[in-house]
Amino acid sequence: MNQIAPSELIINSRGAVYHLNLRPEELADIIITVGDPDRVAEVSKHFDHLEGKYNHREFNTHTGTLGNKRISVVSTGIGPDNIDIVLNELDALKNIDFETRTIKSQLTKLTIIRIGTSGSLQSDIPVDSFVASTHGLGLDNLLNFYRHTNNDEENHLLREFVAHTQLNSSTTHPYIASAGTSVLKHFVDGFHQGITVTAPGFYGPQGRVLRLGLSNPDLVDRFTGFRYGNHRITNFEMETSAIYGLGRLLGHHCLSLNAIVANRVRKEFSKDGAAAVEQLIVKTLSILSTI
Repeated sequence: MNQIAPSELIINSRGAVYHLNLRPEELADIIITVGDPDRVAEVSKHFDHLEGKYNHREFNTHTGTLGNKRISVVSTGIGPDNIDIVLNELDALKNIDFETRTIKSQLTKLTIIRIGTSGSLQSDIPVDSFVASTHGLGLDNLLNFYRHTNNDEENHLLREFVAHTQLNSSTTHPYIASAGTSVLKHFVDGFHQGITVTAPGFYGPQGRVLRLGLSNPDLVDRFTGFRYGNHRITNFEMETSAIYGLGRLLGHHCLSLNAIVANRVRKEFSKDGAAAVEQLIVKTLSILSTI
């Protein structure tokens, strides 16, 4: 089997993958990702036992146990480019032999759950509520750098989305990926469900106007008005489609959970977003402990 060159998989002097600064034995098979490095401790404070803390740049990791579950919580920073680093390195830690630099014959499937914040695109999904994303629809182009295919439902959704929004290749080439159904089925009660759009930025790509005009000023309204069967766009943020797309290609079970801190239709913002995130963390850990 071909060896992976040192320039392609960078392993540091302590035998850890470069960006995450983790050795294979330091990562659990159940992983919670958060954008904010400070949010890692907000999750791990609920662990029964904290095994280790690791950090490099914006990537903080705490590994510990909750009941009989071993869990790692990892900060990703913001955006699909960071997710490209995190998902590939999480997979490498489990599925590449660091001694021989070869791919292992037996795939280890990870459970990866994102706990993040997001903006609602529907008036009936209020601030401080929770969304579990059935699909991640990417405007960021990341997955287009990898070989990927869609099932029939995803292809239909994507075609209808492009036709409805009138997005063209000069702006983006959208892609779509589904949640891991084996995980999503546990996050129904207390959660809105729908399509999450992942944007490559916070201002213009999400329809915010400060001093710059937009090339597609009606885009947010078109997101809100999109329907295909029982599907609608519930929210948007900056990581979900990349997690779902890469996670599926790599063979992992992924889910994105969002605390809604803004409602873009009602023009409202949460009065206590930190409290909403804390409630989502507690709810997520409670569900994880039982499955």
